[in-house]
Amino acid sequence: CRFSQMLHPIFEEASNVIKEEYPDKNQVVFARVDCDQHSDIAQRYRISKYPTLKLFRNGMMMKREYRGQRSVTAIADYIRQQKSNPIREVQDLEEISSLDRSRRNIIGYFEQKDSDNYRTFERVANILHDDCVFLSAFGAISKAERFSGDNVIYKPPGENAPDMVYLGSLTNFDLIYAWTQDKCVPLVREITFENGEELTEEGLPFLILFHMKDDLESLEKFQQEVARQLIGEKGTINFLHADCDKFRHPLLHIQKTPADCPVIAIDSFRHMYVFPDFSDLSVPGKLKQFVLDLHSGKLHREFHHGPDPTDVAPGQPIQDLASSPPESSFQKLAPSEHRYTLLREKDEL
Repeated sequence: CRFSQMLHPIFEEASNVIKEEYPDKNQVVFARVDCDQHSDIAQRYRISKYPTLKLFRNGMMMKREYRGQRSVTAIADYIRQQKSNPIREVQDLEEISSLDRSRRNIIGYFEQKDSDNYRTFERVANILHDDCVFLSAFGAISKAERFSGDNVIYKPPGENAPDMVYLGSLTNFDLIYAWTQDKCVPLVREITFENGEELTEEGLPFLILFHMKDDLESLEKFQQEVARQLIGEKGTINFLHADCDKFRHPLLHIQKTPADCPVIAIDSFRHMYVFPDFSDLSVPGKLKQFVLDLHSGKLHREFHHGPDPTDVAPGQPIQDLASSPPESSFQKLAPSEHRYTLLREKDEL
């Protein structure tokens, strides 16, 4: 791969720069994999474009790959940033009252920094610092919040949202990571131009609410129904919301405009399917059936051949639509063997 060959000396030089700053081999490791020779590794980590730069922490692959400038300085700066402490130490509990409540905040109260409890908290923060703000307080400063020992709490977005307390073992990394990830990564995420490619690389179809930016009521209804009807489908489909003004092009694919919002649609990376009526969102099981019809192939089948015979009243003819559903809006971002090379060649030209 020509672009891999171009990156190789840059990557190697960046590794030498970082090695001088962090000579301990346990601090930072640079590695490269020939995916022709090791296709099993490429498959395991869903590598489908080259070159790809992935970050691992404690053996865990981070979901955000490096997409910065391909230069020695930029790559070295990225590593320095990753090595910086993701936890802000609180010097006075009054600082907690002035937190940005539009963000998701995780706060740890510890008797001392040199403890297994804090080290586990630090490992979790290193992985999830892009999704939450992490803070800590120690000793006398944190004493008022440690009435039953070291304590970790979550402050969700919203001025009046109640705190949530972690009740598990503070030295059990798997437990506290799972709890923190659940709090830091919302069930319904916003899709933007910046994270669209990252979301497609998760390989799951999208269930998207298109809504106007200030229409928070529709977003709240969608979030509630996703949590009520589709929590069991987490891991089979991504629940997203998008700004109608910014995503006019995907709306055009389904013959909609911002004036039609709110609109719910599924993008399977092959086609887009529209939820018939937003007002049916709260009908028990309606949204769930829409997703199940995607998984069963019913949505695709009905777009081509009309309603299934079991859905047609006796004596009613089956409609032959003889046309395909709208094309996917995000297909061009989905993992593809050739996509990245084509985009990079275009950039080069």
